Amino acid sequence: HVQLVESGGGSARSGGALNVSCVVSGYSTRAYYTVGWFRQAPGEEREVVAYFYSDGTDLSRTAYSPSVKGRFTIFQEDAKNTVYLQMNSLKPEDTAKYYCAADPSWVRVGKGQAKYSGQGTQVTVS
Repeated sequence: HVQLVESGGGSARSGGALNVSCVVSGYSTRAYYTVGWFRQAPGEEREVVAYFYSDGTDLSRTAYSPSVKGRFTIFQEDAKNTVYLQMNSLKPEDTAKYYCAADPSWVRVGKGQAKYSGQGTQVTVS
């Protein structure tokens, strides 16, 4: 049974930075599951912001939503089964609850249809 627990987040000023992390337990992150981050603000649709995908040989390729590309970075530490989302140059429109998600298929993660997700952590930018 895969479990994901997010931490970090909080409040930041516009232009500031925050880091959120997600510990994945149950399976080795890289070997069995692709992990990504999505966010959802009240009244808004879910938006996948970053995830890992495979180009056929390498599962460490990264993809980003156009709204965060160049500002956010997803990376992971295999030894800690932890995935991070470093968020720089934050904007008020980045305010949302951020969730990490995992699925054996990176395609489903990229579509926001991952089988597993955490409880989320709030990010507020003013």
